[in-house]
Amino acid sequence: MKSSLFTLALVALLVPPQAEARRIGQLEFTDCDLAQPGTGATSRFECATLEVPENPDAPDGRKLVLKVGLAPARSSEPASDMVLFIAGGPGQSATETFPSAAGGFARLREKRHVVFIDQRGTGEGHRLACDFPEEMAEIAGSDEKQVEMALDCLASFDADVAQYTTSVAVTDIEALRQALGAPALNVYGGSYGTRVAQEYARQYPDGVRSLLLDGVVPPGLALGSEHSINLEASLKAILGRCAGEPACRDAFGDPYRTLYALRDRARANPSTVPVPDPRTFITRELRLDESAVAVIARLFAYAPETAALLPLLLDEAHKGRPQPLLAQAALIYDELTGQINHGMQLSVICAEDAPRLAERSEDAELILGNAIVGVTLNQCSVWPSGPVSENFREPLASEVPTLLMSGELDPVTPPGYADEVAKSLPRSRHLVGKGQGHILLSRGCTPRLAAEFVDSLDPAGLDTACLDVLDASPFFLDYNGAAP
Repeated sequence: MKSSLFTLALVALLVPPQAEARRIGQLEFTDCDLAQPGTGATSRFECATLEVPENPDAPDGRKLVLKVGLAPARSSEPASDMVLFIAGGPGQSATETFPSAAGGFARLREKRHVVFIDQRGTGEGHRLACDFPEEMAEIAGSDEKQVEMALDCLASFDADVAQYTTSVAVTDIEALRQALGAPALNVYGGSYGTRVAQEYARQYPDGVRSLLLDGVVPPGLALGSEHSINLEASLKAILGRCAGEPACRDAFGDPYRTLYALRDRARANPSTVPVPDPRTFITRELRLDESAVAVIARLFAYAPETAALLPLLLDEAHKGRPQPLLAQAALIYDELTGQINHGMQLSVICAEDAPRLAERSEDAELILGNAIVGVTLNQCSVWPSGPVSENFREPLASEVPTLLMSGELDPVTPPGYADEVAKSLPRSRHLVGKGQGHILLSRGCTPRLAAEFVDSLDPAGLDTACLDVLDASPFFLDYNGAAP
């Protein structure tokens, strides 16, 4: 008997006690590991679930169980006004995206919980994910192939895909806020998430204490309509900077001209190139054609680190060595396609943007051309269109304190978009990161400025001099990096 008691006592010492669940409002959060797709990495946060009707107008119908994540505050007495993180895309899962973005919220978490919920159509249990082609070039197949891809995707779902628009999704955010005890929220949205944030503030103004809009999408913008001209402006600035620096110009001449020369060659003589996969080292057959060059240029312009590689990789490809360019692009492409739930993306874009999209002759000869518009219109021709709220495309007019953030060289949401949105937000301020690309929060002192803004609700009072040190990454002159 004594031996048994001793054994039980020893087991009790060796086995750690289970952490108590954290209860906030009606939700019970327990420890969970959140994965970053395609990396194998996981991060420890806390998770709960929230049940909502698929169709808010039919509350007794089919239900969706949405995953909710919590990055707890470090303070023992957190402020009641939480930070809400909204992912971008459209099509990204918040619980899959937040771990890679968590560094930007470190200062905000000193005093406040950060909460995030998978937008309907992303995440576990209700994912509207389509199979992407294995290679970039396959996306630009024939019109019939693009329609076929959409129909195959649609047929794979047991869901009313019309109920996955932004206007419906914000009802889930309000359901979350009510389940948390109806706190005022400091709402952060990145990229497409800024559209969601603005729509939530429009429909539920009492739920918003402040807005942080990063990579800003104006409500009146049809997604995809200006991707071509925005990318062109970004590439001219990025590659023009190389041509203006003696060391970069001596190494690569005029990279902007090289880009178009490579595009023209790939258009006239597309080729298939055997490339060792950068992760597995297994040889992949990657196609270098006009569409691949466009996708590569666009993907590399998103961040200053990849933009710094572009002149070198373009020069190598133009000289007959496209393997490094294709290998690096494959890494980025694989990561992005692993994050995007394309069916949810179509439910958003086909309802909210496609009716106002049209190919433009002035874009035809630009690097991106009308490729995105064409694919969108083809796939939306067979995709059900869901509800869009009244005044959805009108500027958000609000007194809510707002901090807008942009990268100077953002190829998809340039700073002018945030300037446009700020016109109807009198208590707002726009921060622009010199030399930066898409999404600013993780850069330089921006995390501290965001936390100070949420504390004070005084965007005009922020001392932003610390942003002056930001600049573009130095160009790689060879595979060892920049010149010393």
